[in-house]
Amino acid sequence: MKAKFLGQNCFLFSYNGKNILTDPFYNIQRAASGFDIAAQRIDYVLITHAHGDHIADVKEVLEHHPGATIIGVPEICDHFNHKNYVDLNFSGTLQIDDLKISMVPAMHTSSFPDGSYGGVAAGYIFQLNNQNIYFAGDTGIMADMNWFSEYYGPLAVSILPVGGHYTMCAAKAAYAAAKMLKTKKVIACHFDTFPPIKVDHEEAKQQFAARNIPFVLPALGEEISL
Repeated sequence: MKAKFLGQNCFLFSYNGKNILTDPFYNIQRAASGFDIAAQRIDYVLITHAHGDHIADVKEVLEHHPGATIIGVPEICDHFNHKNYVDLNFSGTLQIDDLKISMVPAMHTSSFPDGSYGGVAAGYIFQLNNQNIYFAGDTGIMADMNWFSEYYGPLAVSILPVGGHYTMCAAKAAYAAAKMLKTKKVIACHFDTFPPIKVDHEEAKQQFAARNIPFVLPALGEEISL
């Protein structure tokens, strides 16, 4: 599996001929990432919660890729009223060929930009090739993180927010990674997009280095092998 970072919590995951776009919010940093939605193949749109910086570009995605399937909590699927959807809820699992995607809790609020109810924020665990990838979405530290690796198995990679203010900061994310998730590697998300979540890159790297966890602060448009 490969993941291309498009800003905030938006990644393009590619695996076994399928493309999964997460939390579409690519236009705000498109000049830096070079991402062109019209030039892509999008099979699934996976959404963690309803905040504007996670759904702003969903309608544009579906205009270019009407055959794509939305994955999210029932309230999000209902909101977009798209013909193809999988309305998971917590502990639910979707299987795409040999890839399993399971919904897990996140500790965060969720409402649509108009203030309407967006369900509950979620994260996801991808299970493939005998390894697990945790895609946290927006979250703070929570006790549920203790059982993810215990139940699903060791986490090869965790994609965690590090920007602070609205989510974990780098120090809290490093603590969660080492003490709770017991993950082997962390890729950062939800940082630098807006002033409140600007991070000191060197300080963030030091937080993970102190706990001996390989850590990547991806550049916009960077593709990472997971």
